[in-house]
Amino acid sequence: MADPAAREPTRTDASKRVVTRERVVAADADRIFALLADPRRHPEIDGSGTVREAVTDAPERLALGAKFAMGMRYVIPYRMVNTVIEFEEGRRIAWAPRPALLGHEFAQAAGRVWRYELEPVEGGTLVRETWDATKEQGFVIQQLIGMPAKVARDLDATLERIAGLVEPA
Repeated sequence: MADPAAREPTRTDASKRVVTRERVVAADADRIFALLADPRRHPEIDGSGTVREAVTDAPERLALGAKFAMGMRYVIPYRMVNTVIEFEEGRRIAWAPRPALLGHEFAQAAGRVWRYELEPVEGGTLVRETWDATKEQGFVIQQLIGMPAKVARDLDATLERIAGLVEPA
């Protein structure tokens, strides 16, 4: 039986460059936002299984313009450097990742945005997660390997993990 708190995507453009999933989580927005704004906890919420660890110089709490690197693994280990590009305390946070190697960020392999929006509703908070690849440089390759469908599944898993971490037992 499907989880009644989970919903189908609310927005997906025709080319699937934007995938959004949402779920009502039985917790207040401040508690959820605190989890999202702590990059050290991102491996706990990641539904894709690729986020392994926050690099040691990651800030304890994210803010607009903050940069944080994450150790990742998808077949092989790699590093992504993220910059917070949207930030509204308790309501919205988004970051733009870029692959990095030997201290160099590769802008030509960038363009996606991960966004979380929180909206207080009856029973908790509507959490909306969006993968926005409208400016993704390598989107054609991602589309060929089925990335939009995989991302949709991963977003569902991430929302499930967030709920598991912040909802009362």
